[in-house]
Amino acid sequence: MAEPVSIALLYPELLGTYGDGGNAIVLVQRLRWRAIPAEVVDVTAGEPIPRGCQLYLMGGGEDAPQTLAARELRSGSALADAVAGGAGVLAVCAGLQVLGTRFAGEDNLAHEGLGLLDCETHRDGSPRRVGEVVVTPDAALDLPELTGYENHGGVTTLGPTGRPLGKVTVGHGNDGGDASEGVVNGRVVGTYLHGPVLARNPALADHLLSSVLGPLEPIEEPEVDALRRERLQAARHPHLPHLNSGWPHLNSGWPHLNSGWPHFGTGWPRRMKGG
Repeated sequence: MAEPVSIALLYPELLGTYGDGGNAIVLVQRLRWRAIPAEVVDVTAGEPIPRGCQLYLMGGGEDAPQTLAARELRSGSALADAVAGGAGVLAVCAGLQVLGTRFAGEDNLAHEGLGLLDCETHRDGSPRRVGEVVVTPDAALDLPELTGYENHGGVTTLGPTGRPLGKVTVGHGNDGGDASEGVVNGRVVGTYLHGPVLARNPALADHLLSSVLGPLEPIEEPEVDALRRERLQAARHPHLPHLNSGWPHLNSGWPHLNSGWPHFGTGWPRRMKGG
């Protein structure tokens, strides 16, 4: 039997405020649908980060836990070594900021990031950026429009080698004044999109998987496609009630999917580091 694809979920107790751990569920299930074994490795603060995983996930969190997560990551080189060895990373919100060169902590002072992404984050005193987001991805990524929601107070600016995930057509994104959203550096992807982002954008999930595993067989998902169309239209036209009123009938078509969801938390392979 082939070794399972290992997906490391980093510090879910610190960077789990917005449910971004659901991205791990999406990746595992999309591999399972292709008969590819997979497991999630939960890594909590104080535990060593395994260097042998294929993908590493980081989510959003509050200021103090974010600063602690950055300190944990800077204490070793495991994540950087894994990336250098061919692993991929998805970092959402606070995770994106930590992977940049600098970010503003709870004390509003600059804290050192990991430097895996060429960007830095500061605060500008503006209200938090909250709401639905639609992104036109960088053409080189060959992805359809991305959808998600944002909730952040930081402003992320890209450095000279920083490449955005895409351009915002609805919402704020990085909000550095250039309409950019997210940052990409090879197999390392940072974004402000919650949702979880991979549940809303399965093509992005497959992009991450393909970046470390090679080409994958496509999956036909008409219900997901219908939900995406509805969500994109609702984001573009939030004041049109007929669009939002159509959402429940699409959800009603998902019971067979939702009924299978609980088993992900119990029956799918999950490995805890350090017991």
